[in-house]
Amino acid sequence: MADRIKHDAPVLVIGLGRFGAATAGQLDRLGREVLVVDISEALVQKWAERVTHAVQADSRSLEALKQIGAQDFSIAVCAVGSSVEASVLITANLVDLKIPQIWAKAISKSHGKILERIGANHVIYPEAEAGERAAHLVSGRMLDFIEFDDDFALVKMYPPKPIRGLNLIDSGVRRKYNVTVVGVKSPGKPFTYATADTVVSNHDLIIVSGTEADIERFAALGS
Repeated sequence: MADRIKHDAPVLVIGLGRFGAATAGQLDRLGREVLVVDISEALVQKWAERVTHAVQADSRSLEALKQIGAQDFSIAVCAVGSSVEASVLITANLVDLKIPQIWAKAISKSHGKILERIGANHVIYPEAEAGERAAHLVSGRMLDFIEFDDDFALVKMYPPKPIRGLNLIDSGVRRKYNVTVVGVKSPGKPFTYATADTVVSNHDLIIVSGTEADIERFAALGS
């Protein structure tokens, strides 16, 4: 069912805390039609002019969701996290309305497991993910860090000293450090895909892929 959802389908976002507001705002910037719902009239008024539609309603009530047409959406985001009980009730309501794609914010692993069991297709842990990312960024030379489910990571960083001034074959990046330099950005130029002949200088930025542990060791080689 989810595979047939249009890429530009309208999105229902429930909860206008930091995560919900950021999600709704970014969707709006991407040109998506968004309906935001919150129990707080003040938050709804604040967002009324920023997104397509904003409605004050208590999404813990299935009838309230039906009245605002929630069942007509193919994508919904439950961004309520401060109350686990409210989050679970709202997600259960979205499941009961047979919304094909449900994203739900969780504040803990146990909360996330409950959301998965009642039918959320995607569970998001924004605080935990932000904390993990920050830990990587403050601990070394990384400028950006994205980790995927299978311990695979993609990192933007400055090149460690041992690989500077050499092409990627001669520096033995993959053989010695078990990571792959995917792209290189020289000052004033766009990112380009790296090849075996690419020479990395100390002014460049590089995109590196590999496991989290291997990238951490690679980044620790220093300047």
